Amino acid sequence: MMPFAADDRGRPVFFISNMAMHTQNLHQDPRASHLITQPDISGDPLGAARLTLIGTASETPSAEVRDLYLSRHQNARFWQDYTDFAYYRLEIQGVYYIGGFGVMGWVSAEDYAAAAPDPLAEVAPGIIEHMNADHGDALRRIAQHDSGEMPDEASMTAVDRLGFHLRLRTGDRVHGSRIAFPREVRDMNTVRALLIEMTRACS
Repeated sequence: MMPFAADDRGRPVFFISNMAMHTQNLHQDPRASHLITQPDISGDPLGAARLTLIGTASETPSAEVRDLYLSRHQNARFWQDYTDFAYYRLEIQGVYYIGGFGVMGWVSAEDYAAAAPDPLAEVAPGIIEHMNADHGDALRRIAQHDSGEMPDEASMTAVDRLGFHLRLRTGDRVHGSRIAFPREVRDMNTVRALLIEMTRACS
């Protein structure tokens, strides 16, 4: 797990020192995995989404990836002239995804490379934080409407263009639920309107 920038095929690019143990390990064996985790907004890291990219990492010419990496990590400019640092890119051979409680599975490298970024990727953390801080009761009602059972607690752990994941607690039972939006969304305003619509439908 380390800072990275993803290229147009979703391949992570790293800027790492040859003195680091992980870089020395790559020189001996290029097979590697990279863990990407959702920010822990729910208070329970096991309920958050995470992704493991599996493949082989190799050094990549600076000219190919430098601007991309620096667009994500401006502080790395201070290390550009250090001769022991170099860029590496992970060629993906497999993907394992966990979307929260009970949501997991393998994604082929071909499907991963062909996938387009979700339109809510940049705004999802703000949506999740807002819903959990201010609308926990609405999430409980939506969960009840979906399953027929009113949970003691409900928190949103992930959201995308097709729906969202909830972490639910009822007594000692903790579980997850995937709730579909009535229609596909493309921006934050539509998410807000649909969540209001879904909450009203629970009345």
